[in-house]
Amino acid sequence: MLLVRLVLLAVLLPMTAFAQRETTREALSRFEETLAMRLEDGAFVAKDLAPAIVVSVTPAFEESRAWYPTEALATLVRVFGAASLRSCEACMAPRLYVEEGKLEQFTTHLSTTEITRLDELSRGSASPARTAIWLDETAEGVSLRIIDLKNSRIVLAENFDPKLTESARTRKTFSLARELDRRARSDSLTHTFIDVTMYPGQHVSLDWSEQWGETNANLSGVSLSLFDPVLGVGASYYRVVPRALNIMVGAKVLLSVPTAVVTGISGQPQQVIDPLLTGVFMVRVPIGSSNYGVTLSASTNGRIGVGVSLMNLSWMPFLP
Repeated sequence: MLLVRLVLLAVLLPMTAFAQRETTREALSRFEETLAMRLEDGAFVAKDLAPAIVVSVTPAFEESRAWYPTEALATLVRVFGAASLRSCEACMAPRLYVEEGKLEQFTTHLSTTEITRLDELSRGSASPARTAIWLDETAEGVSLRIIDLKNSRIVLAENFDPKLTESARTRKTFSLARELDRRARSDSLTHTFIDVTMYPGQHVSLDWSEQWGETNANLSGVSLSLFDPVLGVGASYYRVVPRALNIMVGAKVLLSVPTAVVTGISGQPQQVIDPLLTGVFMVRVPIGSSNYGVTLSASTNGRIGVGVSLMNLSWMPFLP
């Protein structure tokens, strides 16, 4: 049994090391892609960060000790350019300063003052470094810090993993905080829905709905119908079911404008194209996190149809 366990351990350890190296490499790829995109979008300006001094590219595992520093430096060079970077080999070693009547040795993490001091000792006639960069390996990927050496301002501090799960988690938390703050201010949130069902029955309508309630699961507003009934206006209400794919279930009560106008003119109840009032039962099933969904409609006029729903499309700027 002992021999079997030793063999299994000998097999699994290289696999674990390989998996860890792949995790770090993929995290470096996500870091490179993200920084390149931000530089391209103008979130950062490369010339404002350069020259930059690379303080630390520390591996977290024995298996990555031989290759990680080189790979991290190569990634930084691809992002910022070789002319913008300088390496500080003395930054992670114990520092010994000798002055007249004074001897100082430091083994703790560097302060911005010390980094500036080391840069002055090694840069020669080159211009002073503007920023300092730490790109260290972690269990989940890599950790980045960029500090402005002039005023110690944090330019960027972020962790990168192969799937950017931490960034996604941060965005989700921020969205939740923003949503809770919106509810605390009692601000409404307007949604626009375009429902088009064509088979076997037809229903085309445009809704403006306000999202409200303690759990944000209620939507109510006004509806404009273009078919079933033809040119109808009325009110709508929907209830979101988060546990069932965020399905929206509700109904609309629509007043037929042509029938109402003729009835008002004649003074007698009239039915022109549609009844005076039409009720439409609606079910919307969003497709993932997109702005599209599948819609089912059933009206009191006997029309049942299946189609699509367009939700909050940005190509219609004249809508709320």
